[in-house]
Amino acid sequence: MNKDTITVGFMLFALFFGAGNLIYPPTLGIEAGSAYWGAIIGFILTGVGLPIIAVTAIAFVNNDARELSNRVHPLFGLLFTSIIYLAIGPVFAIPRAATVAFEMGVEPFSANHSTLILFGFTTIFFLIVYFVSLNPSKMVDRIGQYLTPILLIAITALCVGGFLLLDQPPTAPTEKYTAAPFFTGFVEGYLTMDAIAALAFGIIVVNAFKERGIKDRKSLVQSTLKAGIITGISLTLVYGAIGWIGTKMAAQGSFTNGGDILSSAATLIFGQFGTLLLGTIVALACLTTSIGLVVACGQFFSNITPLAYKHIVLIVTIISYVIANQGLNTIISYSVPVLVFIYPIAIVLILLTLTQKLFNGSAFVYRGAILLTAIISLYDGLVAFGIQMPVITSWMGNLPFFSIGLGWLVPAIIGGGIGWIISIGFGRRVVKVE
Repeated sequence: MNKDTITVGFMLFALFFGAGNLIYPPTLGIEAGSAYWGAIIGFILTGVGLPIIAVTAIAFVNNDARELSNRVHPLFGLLFTSIIYLAIGPVFAIPRAATVAFEMGVEPFSANHSTLILFGFTTIFFLIVYFVSLNPSKMVDRIGQYLTPILLIAITALCVGGFLLLDQPPTAPTEKYTAAPFFTGFVEGYLTMDAIAALAFGIIVVNAFKERGIKDRKSLVQSTLKAGIITGISLTLVYGAIGWIGTKMAAQGSFTNGGDILSSAATLIFGQFGTLLLGTIVALACLTTSIGLVVACGQFFSNITPLAYKHIVLIVTIISYVIANQGLNTIISYSVPVLVFIYPIAIVLILLTLTQKLFNGSAFVYRGAILLTAIISLYDGLVAFGIQMPVITSWMGNLPFFSIGLGWLVPAIIGGGIGWIISIGFGRRVVKVE
């Protein structure tokens, strides 16, 4: 691998490694306990494997994630891709990153939580995000060469300290990890948002290689895959390490979230310096992710609207800034139902893209699989939002894998099969594979 591939791989790691990546593995670790390894493997499949596959899938198309979604229908492509960019951009992911950076990097050093302190922090945070995002061509070098190595060094210090100083044995798994820890971890990986973020980050990676002189499709796919491998190995090691720290913290008491777990672990390991170290990790992780998401949103919405890239960047930054000041708990409360709805659709779309040669890229297969997936995931999203539907729930409970959060899997396969039969009956292919 050459220097450019390593630089882009490090940049992609930094873009992925944000708020959710820090707060969810420790929570998984403390809840899974002795069932940790099965749970973390499931988590890594959706938190690492799917994002890398998604980034590689983008290298197969000429533009962005909308081109993938258009294979279902152009209107679906516009709406679904816009929802994805809004979810990973100004509505959920960027504000969450800023508030996590505040709660883990600043609040431990302040006497009390203050909306004024949050306001001041987010003002500085988003000013940095805005000015770096204005020039995306320099973002790869700034993040890949400078910020990511610092981030990795800080994470390594925390993890090494944890391995040396935390020796409590794991506790018994909590109820949700007792029966099927692998599949529970698999669904928990949704919360990182990385598989849908990858649909946005993919075009950043592809453009980075194009700027370095790689133009033909085969070379782009190969380079993207190599960069993804670097990213995947890095993410796997980090998730495994900080999740393992979570398993060692169960004896230390109860915690409100993964950030609280990591903060307590850092203090136990390094004292006040540990709190500062963790604050550095969080600030860098959330900052680099936010920059990448603003750039991705700017590139996408400037292509589908008459607004210039710099104007989109300003709008996205302002909206993110306003929502971030509502607080982390508020952001999480309304983000989970939306993620539960859109994540299975994104997974099926990615898998269909990579296997399209098996069904000649038939639009009927895309539509059948996506339609049935969307119906099941819409139900799951409404339930996550707090809407009770006992009659439908009793019927949904008969679906295979429903109890482990994968009720959409078999309907997606059936929908694709029905679409394939229809395509044979029509004797034509609406979408052709290049």
